[in-house]
Amino acid sequence: MRHPILFSACIAGAMVLSACEKKSGDAAVQRAFQDVNVVDESNLNDVMLTVADPNEAVGYFQRTAATDPSRIDLQRGLAISLIRAKRTTEAATAYGKVVKMDGATADDQVDYADALIRSGDWSQAEKVLDGVPPTHETFKRYRLEAMVADSNQEWKKADSFYEIAVGLTTQPSGVMNNWGYSKLTRGDYQGAERLFGEAIRQDPTLFTAKNNMILARGAQRDYTLPVIPMDQIERAQLLHTLALSAIKQGDVETGKGLLRDAIETHPQHFEAAVRSLQALENNVTNG
Repeated sequence: MRHPILFSACIAGAMVLSACEKKSGDAAVQRAFQDVNVVDESNLNDVMLTVADPNEAVGYFQRTAATDPSRIDLQRGLAISLIRAKRTTEAATAYGKVVKMDGATADDQVDYADALIRSGDWSQAEKVLDGVPPTHETFKRYRLEAMVADSNQEWKKADSFYEIAVGLTTQPSGVMNNWGYSKLTRGDYQGAERLFGEAIRQDPTLFTAKNNMILARGAQRDYTLPVIPMDQIERAQLLHTLALSAIKQGDVETGKGLLRDAIETHPQHFEAAVRSLQALENNVTNG
């Protein structure tokens, strides 16, 4: 008579065990789906931060951040997207929230300063950079420090920061161009020309540095093109810049000759140079 009882107990035990296994299985499935959702969201965040339309990304992060305002990754994503969308004032406000949240980093402070500079708030950017730990030595930090020093006309500090920034990157052409432009604005034309040359050696495609080098040479009344890599269109554009520099220095006839060279060099119709030359000739005729 004990066998039916034992059999019933076994069945009951099996049912309980089965129920436990079912609950455990359901929990595992739920955890798996949560993990999948986290991965999917992470992938979507990455897409929004890289290849998505910037304003679409802004809308996405605004919506997702509103559902969980405590998540710093979403608020940071919003700030980055606003920078990409060139909405710099809003970006500065967003980064201002990021740096006050749990988990904020020194990089967030530097990015906040960057957004402030982009929006024209140089004094606040300087205060933010002053609060970055001195041990946080990154290229972006020192590039921004140099820009702030430039804005304050603190030339020695600017040179020091630029030099440090150059040593912290494997692609220094951009910051060398900035440093050269800093020298140009303070009247150190030879120093500027040297730095523009260094920038071009690092990146022979950097036309901004080539054009700036022409400005530095023109300021010294050197109206010859430097020996640097350039295609035919670039050569024409640089001759145009050199012509305008000569005219600004009062060397009008030299400027006219350079404008004619630019027009002849350009493989197509060079409207800007043609207009400049016509304006000069009309001015002489009217005079």
